[in-house]
Amino acid sequence: MHLETSCVCWCWCGWSIHSTSLLLVISSLYFHLTFCVSSSSAAVSLGPTSSSITNPPTPPFKPTGAALQDHHVDPKILIPICVSALLLLLFVMGCFTKLFRRRPSNNQLGVIEQKNIKDIDEVCLFKKYSWEDIERFSNNLSQVVGSGGFSTVYLARLPATIQGAIKIHFGSERLHLVFKQELDILLRLRNDNIVKLLGYCDDGDDQGALVFEYLPNGSLQEKLHESDSVLPWRNRMTIAFQLAQAIEYLHEKCSLQIVHGDIKASNVLLDEYMNCKLCDFGSAKMGFSSMVMPSSSRTKQMMVGSPGYTDPHYLRTGIASKKNDVYSFGVIILELITGMEAFSPERQRGQLLTSIAGPMLMKSEGMNVVEMVDPRLEGDFDLEEAKTMLSIAALCIGHSPILRPSATQILQTIKDQISFLSTPTLLPLCK
Repeated sequence: MHLETSCVCWCWCGWSIHSTSLLLVISSLYFHLTFCVSSSSAAVSLGPTSSSITNPPTPPFKPTGAALQDHHVDPKILIPICVSALLLLLFVMGCFTKLFRRRPSNNQLGVIEQKNIKDIDEVCLFKKYSWEDIERFSNNLSQVVGSGGFSTVYLARLPATIQGAIKIHFGSERLHLVFKQELDILLRLRNDNIVKLLGYCDDGDDQGALVFEYLPNGSLQEKLHESDSVLPWRNRMTIAFQLAQAIEYLHEKCSLQIVHGDIKASNVLLDEYMNCKLCDFGSAKMGFSSMVMPSSSRTKQMMVGSPGYTDPHYLRTGIASKKNDVYSFGVIILELITGMEAFSPERQRGQLLTSIAGPMLMKSEGMNVVEMVDPRLEGDFDLEEAKTMLSIAALCIGHSPILRPSATQILQTIKDQISFLSTPTLLPLCK
């Protein structure tokens, strides 16, 4: 009996059947059979019961030895037979449960395999294209609309007459790894102020393509420093606020926190409504804490930066953190306010914007805000807003990374001080 009980327990643990319901079934069958056996044995051994008062007495039944042998079954034999039947029933139920257990559909598995991401709450579907598609969309890579250190961007005409931008990575295996890293990060991002990825191509070992939405107003670098028209003050404040939103999303709201590593004016794109879209994640790193990583406990993680935007603390130590992005953001604020480039070889000894504006920002009193604002605006700006943004810039480019504000703190300050930015209106990228 102990052996049969052990077998029942083993079967119980191995099959995925609702435990409470199964327990009730087994208990009911077991006690019902036991009761029947006990009742049968009692009926044979005890003989007749007392008759009812209203019915006439019935002569007692006197079973012969043959009758006893025919009708009496020993409980010691019947109970093991019943337990064996129950085990067989459990085995059959377990087989059917495993056979008809619901499995994920091929479509669900295909999405995860294509994106190569785990633990995603919501997904945007990204189209995987062939290299022939890329060449057809871009008219054989005929029109260049941008370039960087590792890639070239071409204008494309996507299906349904949608304009797009195709970023091509050519060259060595190392550059292909940069492409794979950027693709892996972009597949995780869904934010209004980050350029929207539409699809990708990964046919070979030495070439890859990323297909993005096309942003007709180019980059902040072009609008602010290379255009004949003057970027209005309100647009400048909106761009600063939206860029801070993008950085906060990367630093605080991604499942794996991300440091962009190369925030600069040429990586800030503008759509038809002059909304900010951060791009180029080829230098980005994932999984950072909010504070600077101590060199004694972690291996230095090198990131590529750009002259005038790169955090001096990073240049000295090689240690990457979120505060590197905050420093770069402070430089862009200075560009938006002063209209000067972060770095220009044409200036005396290639002097950095932070070297020019830094000493003025550090003055506790007497900072002449009007003199620092872009003269091309011809006074068409808000003085209090300029003071607020210059104060934020001073904190962002401070020498101590620990004392720099977080993106969340920056956003809160802007909302409190610049009223028209407290209720941004943008449509979501994923539909």
